Amino acid sequence: MPPRVKKLIGGIALVLGVVIYALVVVIVGQVRLAQSGAAVQLAFFAFFGLIWIIPAALLIRWMERVDRR
Repeated sequence: MPPRVKKLIGGIALVLGVVIYALVVVIVGQVRLAQSGAAVQLAFFAFFGLIWIIPAALLIRWMERVDRR
């Protein structure tokens, strides 16, 4: 696959993935943690606010990988 196409697909997937991920985390956090204390909410959102980096890094690594043709 040409590098430009991989970057286009990866960029679109990254933006859509982060938006969908953020919406899901916010909805789940509000529903499940509505009665929890501030420390629990802070820990939840801090953890899930950082964990998205792992799939994003894998996607960026795929986008930058050179095909051996």
